[in-house]
Amino acid sequence: MSESKYADDLALAHLLADIADSISLDRYQSLDLVITTKPDNTPVTDADRAVESAIRQALETHRPNDGVLGEEFGSDITGAKRYWVIDPIDGTKNFMRGVPTWATLIALVEVGDDGKREVVVGIASSPALARRWYASCCEGAFVTFNGQSRKISVSQVASLPDASIAYSDFVGFGSRLDAFNSILSKAWRTRGMGDFWSHMLVAEGAVDVAIEPTLAVWDMAALDIIVREAGGVFTNISGEFGPFGGSGVSTNKAIHDSLIKALNS
Repeated sequence: MSESKYADDLALAHLLADIADSISLDRYQSLDLVITTKPDNTPVTDADRAVESAIRQALETHRPNDGVLGEEFGSDITGAKRYWVIDPIDGTKNFMRGVPTWATLIALVEVGDDGKREVVVGIASSPALARRWYASCCEGAFVTFNGQSRKISVSQVASLPDASIAYSDFVGFGSRLDAFNSILSKAWRTRGMGDFWSHMLVAEGAVDVAIEPTLAVWDMAALDIIVREAGGVFTNISGEFGPFGGSGVSTNKAIHDSLIKALNS
């Protein structure tokens, strides 16, 4: 079997995740964790900045010609045909309160000659959960738990009333909130798990829908390819494919259209 086109990039992404995990776990539940507030009133810790700085330094060594877009230190992707998208700690509020559902999200985006963007490698590494999800283009999606990897796939649930739906909270839905509440009221099960974990549970087939109405690309890029490679669909709440539309919806393919229709009715 020939090696994947993106094998080297995926290997590098794992290296970056290893670097991130060593920093974030060391700072997790630290009594001297430094927490500040960004201009958008969201919290940031010294761990967020340290993780992104370390990843950027590693990319300068291993991929000096690639662009980088990160949550904490901005964008250097103008004209780049390949760039890395970094969320150093997704779930910062969980991280700072001692809740173990947080992760470093790392993705590689390729830009075609027509300007079309596609995520081709993605990793969501959650060391406090002892889990790492990963995928590369056309090679499937996997999760590693306590050092053992297995291939994952989305569920086969075919109707919203039979679905398990995960979300973060009710903030950001705006005019769609009534429709969303109606969907939840008819679903088999609902859980406010939130952040990356909801989407990774969709990729594993444990949950059928994950939805967040307001997200940045660094919140979604890695999740997009992992969900897709697990056989699912990733769009925004309007149904536009990919992680560039300001919101994130992960589903199996069977119920995606009905969900988007119900959400926008």
